[in-house]
Amino acid sequence: MEFPYLVAVAIVLSAVLSAEAYKLQCLTKGGAVASFAVGAFVGVFSSINAFFLLTIFTIAGFVATMKDFDKKTEEGVQEGKKGERTWKNVLGVGLPPCIAVALEATGILDPVTFAIMFTSTITVAGADTIASEIGIRDKKVYLITNFSRVEPGINGGVSVTGTVVSTVAALLIAVMGWFVLTESLDWLFLIPFAMGVLGNILDSVFGAVFENKGRMSKYTNNCSTAIIGAVIGVAIYLMVI
Repeated sequence: MEFPYLVAVAIVLSAVLSAEAYKLQCLTKGGAVASFAVGAFVGVFSSINAFFLLTIFTIAGFVATMKDFDKKTEEGVQEGKKGERTWKNVLGVGLPPCIAVALEATGILDPVTFAIMFTSTITVAGADTIASEIGIRDKKVYLITNFSRVEPGINGGVSVTGTVVSTVAALLIAVMGWFVLTESLDWLFLIPFAMGVLGNILDSVFGAVFENKGRMSKYTNNCSTAIIGAVIGVAIYLMVI
């Protein structure tokens, strides 16, 4: 936990950014409340660095959502009616980093292990969002389980554009996330990067196997793949140290 004035700044910023996101129709009312809760929780119980990282990639997700939004709307592949996120969207991607923060606050995770876990959750969520919003413009989409051609926007669909974008996004997020949290840069950032790539693959597999059959919601998919990526990332770190 940071100094009281930094905690206050984090809470105020969470409130302001959530309110502005609601005004811009990036979030529903429920989404704005959930966004504030996630941001305030991270700001109160973790570091200002973690709060900053979460905020930056939340904004990046909104920007990716609004990119070519008119075309997405014409094709019926936009999020919500106007690109807005609900509380389910927010908690789907916000709960995993909050779990990492809770584990750090209770002393279960040391700083480096926390950096691995937190950055992995952000990398999986951020790379998936950016890949989904930008990669959906690629018309050549294949179902990840059998590589048959499917329509853009289908759960489990992958494309060359989406794969490239998600991989690049995972690398950039992992590098920036690791630097922000640890204020250093070493080879360990490769673990969150690898988890970002793995998480995106799992998201597509779960989408094809479970979502398309009504056995899992996209929110549960987002949450579970981020948690799985974070847990595997921590396991890899503990094996190599």
